[in-house]
Order: sequence, then C-alpha cells, then structure tokens
Amino acid sequence: MAEEMKIPFLPLEEDTSAPTRRDYAGELLKLLQSGRPLAELRELLDDYHDGDLADVLEQLGETERKRLYRVLGTERMSDVFAYLEDVGTYLEELGDEIAADVIEGMDADDAVDVLEELDDEKRQELLELIAPEVAEDIQLIDSYEDDEIGSKMTTNFVAIGKNLTIKQAMRSLIRQAADNDNISTLYALNEDGTFYGAIALKDLIIAREDANLDDLIVTSYPAVYAHESIAACIEELKDYSEDSIPVLGEDNRLLGVITAQDIVEVVDEELGEDYAKLAGLTEEEDLQEPLFMSIRKRIPWLLVLLILGMGVSGVVGLFEGVVDALPLIVGFQSLILGMAGNVGTQSLAVTIRVLMDDDLTGRQQAKLVFKEARIGLLNGLILGALSFVLIGLYLWLMQGREPTLAFAVSGCLGIALTLAMMVSGITGTATPMLFRKLGVDPAVASGPLITTVNDLVAVVTYYGLAWLLLINTLNFAKI
Repeated sequence: MAEEMKIPFLPLEEDTSAPTRRDYAGELLKLLQSGRPLAELRELLDDYHDGDLADVLEQLGETERKRLYRVLGTERMSDVFAYLEDVGTYLEELGDEIAADVIEGMDADDAVDVLEELDDEKRQELLELIAPEVAEDIQLIDSYEDDEIGSKMTTNFVAIGKNLTIKQAMRSLIRQAADNDNISTLYALNEDGTFYGAIALKDLIIAREDANLDDLIVTSYPAVYAHESIAACIEELKDYSEDSIPVLGEDNRLLGVITAQDIVEVVDEELGEDYAKLAGLTEEEDLQEPLFMSIRKRIPWLLVLLILGMGVSGVVGLFEGVVDALPLIVGFQSLILGMAGNVGTQSLAVTIRVLMDDDLTGRQQAKLVFKEARIGLLNGLILGALSFVLIGLYLWLMQGREPTLAFAVSGCLGIALTLAMMVSGITGTATPMLFRKLGVDPAVASGPLITTVNDLVAVVTYYGLAWLLLINTLNFAKI
C-alpha cells in the first residue's frame, strides 16, 4: 500500500481587522429617498439614533428635509435638532409656530444654545410663542454668564419631597418621568423647596413599601452653586463621576442639574479654550467663523509677540561684535533657539496639565520646577554631547576647518545647548505657576510666549559663551 502523502498543517491566519461598522447615514439616505409611505417611513426611522438623523438632515435638499419634518413630527424633531450645529437655517424652513413647538420640546439648555444662534428679533418672536413655563426655564439658564456653571445646567430632572412615603415617591416619579428623562438620580427637597439630598433610582425601586424614604436619601450628596465659575468646579464635578450633580441658587433651592453629558461638553470646551490659548489665540475658532473675526482673535497675541521678538532682535544686536569677530557661529543659532523652545513648550504642557488636575502646595510646585530643571539639564547633556561630536566632525571634515576651531565651536554650542535647555525647562514650568498665582489662566503662558522668552535666554547664553570662550579665552576671531 502506498504511503499516504502527509500534508503539513498550516494554521489559519488570524484576522485581526475590526468588523466593518454599519453605515447608518447611508441606510437613512436610502430610506428617505425610497418613496415609502410616510407612516411606514416613520416606523422605520424609530430604529435610528437622533444624532444619525441630524447628520443626514444636513445632506438633504430643502424639499427632502420638509418631507422628513412631516415624517418625524415636532417631538422627534426636538430631539434631532439638539444635535444640529447650524440650526437657524432649518428653523426658518419650519415657520414660527412649528419652530416654537420644536424648541419648546427641547431640554432648556439645548433650547438656549439654539436660540443663541438666532438674531434678537427672531429669538424674541419664538420666545413669545413658547409656553410660559418653558420660556421661564430658558431665560433662567440664559441669565447666567457663559463662564458660570448655571449656564450649562438643564432643568430636566425629577424632584420629590423628603417626607413622602415610598409609594408616594414612586407615583411622583412616574408622573414627572413623562416630561423628564434624567431619572437615574432623584432629588429630595425640604418643605420650603431647598435641597435636602439625593436618591438613586435603583434604591427606590427595590425598597420595601413600608421602608422610610429618609433612609434612602444621601444628604451629603455633592452640589454646586449656579454662580460658581466653570473653571473653579469642573475638576470637582469630574472627580465625583455621578450621572448628574444638582445646581443650587444662593438660597439653596434646586435650580437644575449638570448631567454627565454636560460635563463632557464643558470639559471639551475648556480643553478647546486652553488649546487656543496655547496656540496664542484669545478665543477658540471654528471652521465657519468670518475672516475678520479670526483675525481679531489672533492679532492681540501676535502684537505682544512682535514686541517680544523685537526685544530678542535687540539683544542679538548687542552681540554684533561677536558675530563680526566670529561669523561661523551664526549658522548654529537656529539649533539653539529651536531646542530651547521645544523644551520650554514640553515643560509648559506638563505643568498646565498638572495645574488643571491638582492644587499644588508651594513645596510641590518647587519640586516640579526642580524636576523639570533636571530633565532639561540631563537631556541637554545628552544632546549637547551629541552636538559636540557631530558638529565638530562636520566643521572639521566637511568644511575643512582646523580641528581645534571645529571642536571649540561645537563644544561652545554643546555647553550653550545644555544650559539653554535647563533654563527653558525652568521657564516653561515657573511661568504658568506665576500666572496662576497672579490670578491669570496658566494657559495664557502660551507656546508662542514661552518660545519667545526662551529665544531670549538661548541667544544670551549662546552668544555670551561664544564671546567669553571663543573670542576672549581661545582668541578665535574673523574665522
């Protein structure tokens, strides 16, 4: 019998690629363009997220959008419109009566955002058509400054009296849940309407009917006051990690809540503002912003940096004698300036991140400055030694300079690089700390500002060492 041929076993290659995600936008476009009856289309659209419908709405023509409005109805449109960026255009297509109904169906904080996009006359017209109690909630949120936490709250919450029975509390919850969907945490109030504490929905559901409601209430539940600045309380809100946090008036009455979604949006806005400041902008920009508004946001810091840049140029001018005596060193100026700026920007980013997360003591601040100085020094020693070898070899072998001169210049450069990087680490750390102590946002100590300051430090260090070591000590001149 012939020997069977043995085929070696080859393991199948594992497919590590992620599954393809469904194209909800594509599916919705096909549905909306399928010509199905409105009733059937409405039922099919119930399976899709409001955010996906908002994305598709922006891809439709006016005729298709108006057909979609009839399919959705005002209640669903309220949810969809909350996801739109430029909602004013779509409200115009609805007419004032329907537009007012759509805004009325939104959470008050979303309604405020929508109304802010409209001109004053249009806003007032719609407010007059909205139910008085809804308009009151909108005006309450709108009454707070943009940097106050009250401007970010929502009035979508459930509140119950602390003296109710378990059965009465459940009835109150069911009654209010028809208009308020933030029900994972319920808020207990005193007889005078002031805030008493919070109850987890789960605890209320599983409680025995004869249990005491007060035993379920957490009276030490965290809260913020509406006039508190966002910057002052955002870290505290993040640390609590609750689904919602109550927002109180000065009389301790419950005005609204900050939900987890609100906190995410606030953090995103704060990061955007800090990034804008790090880039040397006075405010955050967006894609649709008019040209001259973008110029207005950028020009203030550019003027400050122009003046500082003139100062750096003036300092360089003080070393004209050094440059005239030893023009060779000018070619390596950009290396020193660039590395000093990079180190300063790194230290700045680390420091601002730490200052945002922690309230450092004086000792901790000093420890951070010392740490960044050591990092700058050690990195400077490594890169300075590397520069000494590589630039020395370049000047000697590639440019034909005398070995003594080549390595004297590269040695001066290496020492200057080490010192400049150490000082830049200190500057990038100490500057935002100083700004914070003066009551100024640390992010204002922006990348361009730190870079310009470090340019000044690097120029003085480099040309000062060149004057001292190369010209006065080693007597190299006109080379």
